[in-house]
Amino acid sequence: MRHAFWIAGLVLALNLHAASDQGAPAPSAGETSTTASRTSVSSEQDFLVTPDDLLEIIVFDVPQMSREYRVSPSGVIVFPLLPKPIHAAGMTPAQLSQAIATELRSAGMVSNPQVNVEVKESRLHSVAVTGAVKKPQIYPVFGRTTLLDVLSQAEGLAPEAGNTVVVTRGEFALRQVHLPSSAEGGGIADPALRTTTVDLKRLMETGDPALNMEIYPGDRVTVQRAGIVYVVGAVNRPGGFPLSDDQEDLTVLKAVALAQDLKSTAIRSKAVIIRKNPGFPDGHEEIPVNLTMVLARRAIDPSMQPSDILFVPDSPGRKAMSRLAEAAVQATTGIIIWRR
Repeated sequence: MRHAFWIAGLVLALNLHAASDQGAPAPSAGETSTTASRTSVSSEQDFLVTPDDLLEIIVFDVPQMSREYRVSPSGVIVFPLLPKPIHAAGMTPAQLSQAIATELRSAGMVSNPQVNVEVKESRLHSVAVTGAVKKPQIYPVFGRTTLLDVLSQAEGLAPEAGNTVVVTRGEFALRQVHLPSSAEGGGIADPALRTTTVDLKRLMETGDPALNMEIYPGDRVTVQRAGIVYVVGAVNRPGGFPLSDDQEDLTVLKAVALAQDLKSTAIRSKAVIIRKNPGFPDGHEEIPVNLTMVLARRAIDPSMQPSDILFVPDSPGRKAMSRLAEAAVQATTGIIIWRR
C-alpha cells in the first residue's frame, strides 16, 4: 500500500514537471499578486552575462572541466581543449549552458553533456552600498530586490547613520521604471529623477512598503551620515557624538550630558563653541559660552550644529589641587587599612 502511494506521487510529480516545460499556467484567483509579480519579474529580467563576469561552470561527470571561468573583456571564455573560445557576453546562463553543451558535443568530447552555468561575480550586475553602513561595498544583485534587503546585506546601519538614504538609479533601473526621456538623444529629461531620497527613520519604524523601494542592478544606495558634535577639554568623556536627527535641537547642556558632565577642574565661564564659518579668516568662528550662567538659567542654552566643537578649558591650578586632594585621600585610606 505504501509503495502504491509512492508510485502515484511520483507519477503526479512527473506530470507537473511536464506541464511546467510546456508553459507555466496562468495564476489562479487564489494566488497573491506578489507571486504573480515575481513570476513576471523572472521572465522579463533574464540576467545577461557581461564581460569580466566570474562564472561557475559545471559539466556533470567531467570534473576536469568544472571550475570557475572569467569572461574576457571581449566577452568570451576559453574552455579546456575546445579549438576556439565560446562567446558568452549577451547570453543568459541557460543559453550559455546550451552553447557549451553544443560545442562539447560537436568536438566529440562529451556525448551527452549536461552543463550548468552560475554567475558568481558581476561588476555591472551589482549594487553599491555606501555611507553609514557597517559593511559598505559592492554587492551582486542578479534581479530586482528591495532597499531593506540591500541594507541587510551591508549588515545594517552604522552608529553614525542619519535618517535619510539616497538611491541613485543606474541605467537598468531607468529602463525598468520608464522615466520620461528627452526628445534629443534619448537621455533622461530631468537628471534629478535619477536620485530618490527615502526617510529611513520612517521606513524602519513603520515598514511602509511604499518607502521600501525596489533596487535594481547598477543602482547606488548611500546612507547619509548624521551630524556629529564634538565635546573636548575638561569633561569626563570627551569625543564625538552623532546626532540621531539633523533637525534635533541639540544644545550645549545636552552635549555636556553626553560627555558625562564637566570635571571639577573645568573653567565653566570660559567655554567656547568652535564652528565652521567661511566668513572668518581661518574658516572657524568662536562663540563664547558661560556655562556658569547657562547652568544657573541666567543665559540661553545655545543650540549646536553638526560639526560644532564645544571646548571646555581646564584650570592647571585646580587640576593640581585636585591631584593633591586625591593623593591625600589615597594616603588616608592606606593608613586606615594599615591600622586595621
